[in-house]
Amino acid sequence: MGASKTAIGDDVLAWLLEPGDPSIRYLTLVELLGRSKKDSPVRRARRAIMETGPVPKILAKQRGGAYWERPEEFYCGKIYRGTVWTLILLAELHADGDDPRIHNACEFLLDWSQDRASGGFAYRGSHDAGGEHDRVLPCLTGNMVWALARFGYAGDPRWKQGVEWITKYQRFDDGAPRAPKGWPFSTRKPCWGRHTCHMGVVKAIKALAEIPANRRTKAVKETIEDGVEYLLSHHIHKRSHDLSQVSRPQWLKLGFPWLWDSDILEILEILTCLGCRDKRMAEAVEVVEAKRRPQGYWLLEDDYFGRLQVDIEKRGRPSKWVTLTALRVMKRMRASG
Repeated sequence: MGASKTAIGDDVLAWLLEPGDPSIRYLTLVELLGRSKKDSPVRRARRAIMETGPVPKILAKQRGGAYWERPEEFYCGKIYRGTVWTLILLAELHADGDDPRIHNACEFLLDWSQDRASGGFAYRGSHDAGGEHDRVLPCLTGNMVWALARFGYAGDPRWKQGVEWITKYQRFDDGAPRAPKGWPFSTRKPCWGRHTCHMGVVKAIKALAEIPANRRTKAVKETIEDGVEYLLSHHIHKRSHDLSQVSRPQWLKLGFPWLWDSDILEILEILTCLGCRDKRMAEAVEVVEAKRRPQGYWLLEDDYFGRLQVDIEKRGRPSKWVTLTALRVMKRMRASG
């Protein structure tokens, strides 16, 4: 990747720094321009996330001071307006975990969704009983551990239990002759069939990547290594047993937010965040680069428009989130080369 492919460009930079998108402005200052989080413009942008843009609009729709929609619909059948999806979106937007409304939402999901026996997170549960043991999902567990870490829960015993669930149960096999037996492998076939669920791997490694390198236990480090190798063996988006085939064409469409699903850009974001640079990433990087428009930005190719508490961006239009993430990935790749 030469400079012509990775340079931001003044027009795109000015666009990303527009004050109307405080999360984008904050991340551009810190992650693309390398400004210190102590700098006055950065601190102002960080405060603005909670004052303008989508975050205060989302929080204004919270019910009971802790959840969205009905309490028992926290997963909401993938309607994407329940508490699970809303908290994931707030974490992507870098909302402030010290805000009482976000803290209450985290506590709500720990009460309702976390399986108290194992530490995993379930798509059904109740305040009294917690998450249902047989409804624990690997992708949901990864997403919740990741979001909780972003909101300041790293170190909380319940968060640690979620991390331990990932290191104990997350699979990285590539088509086992027969699926493992016993809980949780005998529950949901789409998650625990003969072949590891790709989304479960992505969300698990995303969660563990959020842990600072100097705080990762041996089990966390080994799980990250296994997960990274699994993703690289698939060249990010291919069938590992036939690299001429794309595993799922949808993964080539760049979107935001990612929620339960993923795409090649999210996976590259996770891998580069971990400092990974491998020739098996090259084709996915080329796919992303080829999608850059002549003006220097990327379009949103996949979205949840009309299905979130607040719409973020619309498909087919220039996307600040895709552009920021792509430029961030390229910057890391360039720095490690």
